[in-house]
Amino acid sequence: MELPIPSSKKRGLLARRGFTLIEIMIVMAIIVILIAVAIPYYQKSVIRAKESVLHNNLFTIRTVIDEYSYDKQKAPQSLHDLVSEGYLREVPRDPVTGSSDSWKIIQEDAGQAVNSTEPGIFDVRSGSDKMSLDGTPYSEW
Repeated sequence: MELPIPSSKKRGLLARRGFTLIEIMIVMAIIVILIAVAIPYYQKSVIRAKESVLHNNLFTIRTVIDEYSYDKQKAPQSLHDLVSEGYLREVPRDPVTGSSDSWKIIQEDAGQAVNSTEPGIFDVRSGSDKMSLDGTPYSEW
């Protein structure tokens, strides 16, 4: 046989089932602190990933320019020549600027060119004016 619970005790049991405003505020404050600590790490990891992709793209483009120059006995006149001749599928995107048209092209000197009558692309660099995490401009890589 169960004993009946007085109605005043029932109300006390029902009132204890939720969280208080203070408890919710403390949990929210802890979450905000964790997010504030995590955001800078996330932003740096995104920048590091873009820098890694930029290094890889620069290495690939420079290698393909050398291969084109060796095969054709002249340097390419534009990055689109590398695509049209089948050395690249498409001009890689500069991850810092977000565009494939922002590459800074460095032309070879006519005196040192593979074909002195038709100097072409000697090197390529990022067209970004931003600084890398190590403090050097992307345009100097």
